[in-house]
Amino acid sequence: MNNEVTGQRPQPEAVAARGRFRPGWLPSLMVLALFPALLWLGWWQLGRAEEKRELTELFEARREAAPMDVAALDGLDDLAYRRVHLRGHFDAQHSLLLDNRTRRGQVGIELLQPFLDVSGRWLLVNRGWLAWPDRRQTPVFSTPEGEVSLYGWVYVPLGEPLRLQPDQPERGWPRLVTRSDPDWLWRLLGREGLPHEIRLEPGPVALEVDWPVVAMPPAKHLGYAVQWFALAVALLGLYLYLGLHNARERRHESGHEPV
Repeated sequence: MNNEVTGQRPQPEAVAARGRFRPGWLPSLMVLALFPALLWLGWWQLGRAEEKRELTELFEARREAAPMDVAALDGLDDLAYRRVHLRGHFDAQHSLLLDNRTRRGQVGIELLQPFLDVSGRWLLVNRGWLAWPDRRQTPVFSTPEGEVSLYGWVYVPLGEPLRLQPDQPERGWPRLVTRSDPDWLWRLLGREGLPHEIRLEPGPVALEVDWPVVAMPPAKHLGYAVQWFALAVALLGLYLYLGLHNARERRHESGHEPV
């Protein structure tokens, strides 16, 4: 017989069955949306960490390899981090100043200059970082004259770099740019050249060349992954606590219903 008809108080077992876990529909929707997203972000950071680790290992392995001539690059599909030996002349008339580069909190640029190798191939050589404390004045640098012998490695970016503003073709030289784009330069100058820049190794022609292999090391990605997973666990724990707390409150209220 129905308890409401008889006037009897509901049994505790029935109340517990009805209110064992009651988080509410809004928290449930939020957890349903956020929990998978937090897990995905954690796994994505783990994937990025593995990718950066493989890139670092690849760089270390190829840095130990003997440098190859520029002509040998044409027969390779994977050019990233290949060491090369350059011999030729710089084009001092068409220098690029790669803006928004910092070292130790100092503002500066990276100096990129066209280089004609004895193989007949044009290359865009990144000579390294140069401080630029006063932007009212053009950075001061010199370009070696005559034939020089250099060592460097091919830099292949992981993706399309962010372009903060369009480069201005009508400006003079040296030209301030916001990204390294060898293809754009070769089209501008009407030349055939390698589509990737060459970053110099330390030497008499190089400036500051403490190149990072990756912008963010694998350990930092692992740290971010731990943070995302911790947020997912905290969200799930809060959800369970809220559901159990609401259930206890409901049982408490039901236990004090008037007869």
